[in-house]
Amino acid sequence: MTKPLRLGIAGLGTVGGGLVRLLSAHAGRLALRTGRPFEIAAVSARDPGRDRGLGNALGGATFHGDAVALARDPGIDVFVELIGGESVARDAVEAALAAGKPVVTANKALLAHHGLDLARKAEAAGVGINFEAAIAGGIPIVKALREGLAGNRIDAVYGILNGTSNYILTSMEETGASFEDALAEAQRLGYAEADPSFDVDGVDAAHKLALLASLAFGVAVDFDRLHVEGIRRVSALDIAFARELGFRIKLVGIAKATAEGLDVRVHPVMVPAGSALAHVDGVFNGVVVEGDQVGQMAFEGRGAGAGPTASAVMADIVDVALGLHLPLYGVPSPALGTADVIPVTSRVGPSYLRLSVVDRPGVIADIAAILRDEKVSIESLLQRGRAPGEGVPVVIVTHESREEAMARALARIDALESVLEQPTMIRIEEIRRA
Repeated sequence: MTKPLRLGIAGLGTVGGGLVRLLSAHAGRLALRTGRPFEIAAVSARDPGRDRGLGNALGGATFHGDAVALARDPGIDVFVELIGGESVARDAVEAALAAGKPVVTANKALLAHHGLDLARKAEAAGVGINFEAAIAGGIPIVKALREGLAGNRIDAVYGILNGTSNYILTSMEETGASFEDALAEAQRLGYAEADPSFDVDGVDAAHKLALLASLAFGVAVDFDRLHVEGIRRVSALDIAFARELGFRIKLVGIAKATAEGLDVRVHPVMVPAGSALAHVDGVFNGVVVEGDQVGQMAFEGRGAGAGPTASAVMADIVDVALGLHLPLYGVPSPALGTADVIPVTSRVGPSYLRLSVVDRPGVIADIAAILRDEKVSIESLLQRGRAPGEGVPVVIVTHESREEAMARALARIDALESVLEQPTMIRIEEIRRA
């Protein structure tokens, strides 16, 4: 009988428990696909006595009190890191690599900040780090970029990479709720954490985008150079105006090659209603890749949860069982280029502006004059209602302009006495239609 592949699973939370259940449910199918059985040889978790509803699925697995001890266990062949965070996870992954064990991880923060160093350690040890579950849940986007699209020059990769923010924006659109109320509902349903900052402030999506950009363009991306904005300032009013203008608002991560360098950013975007991302709703994720040979390819699926994420972890374990060993970023670390990430002020494109202004003669003329001075051209203007002497919303859609010019214009507009609150600006991206 073929020797089983002995797994060491660090973390028995939502994903770890889902993986254990998947292994139990599909053991026979997995053995047929790989030619060898799988065995959970050892695990680690914070509370060894907690009932996780796994029954006898763990069998006789050895229980370790910490992830580093598990990583060093000579009785495992593969280290599966599902604990999250950076400190303990990094120590454990490094211990596994030092012991010559391949690593499977769902930890996007760890790889976004320390991926290059870990890639070098893995290459020195002659083992791989697989991380399909770190990006977009069950969507096989890492395998697509690292293998399936290897024959392409990738021109752009962009997508909705955080299900929590996408759920909130969808809820705001469908119900007219405020951001605060939609967030509270997401927390009640378990889609948002008690502290939702990583999700709603764009950090989680940025971690994933940094990895996608490295895979797509064969470069080491410095996470600290990414422009990151969240969705806290998106209002129900903005969403209603977007729909009227033929757009939907999504939190989008964008990475594309330009003549000036690599454009990598995360922020709210108005996408055309007929585009590939416009109808990715709720907790779903969507990723679009543009290659010189395949054109546009769109991937959509659940971006989180026990089942989808465990499915992605299992795909990586199957690769290990089959002996598939690729560099973390698809190319050896010495061959990685250095990404010249351009500042967001270099962006050229149209924008949506929403202003709250005093309804009196001359206000629009003052705003138009500032935009003219900064060479920002107006495509359309909407004003709803009349309230002489009181505040009314004014929406301006601009033609393409350079963002540094837009920033100067917004600062000057904000200083006008007739402007009652900080202007809202949302970038419009001319994403190709599906």
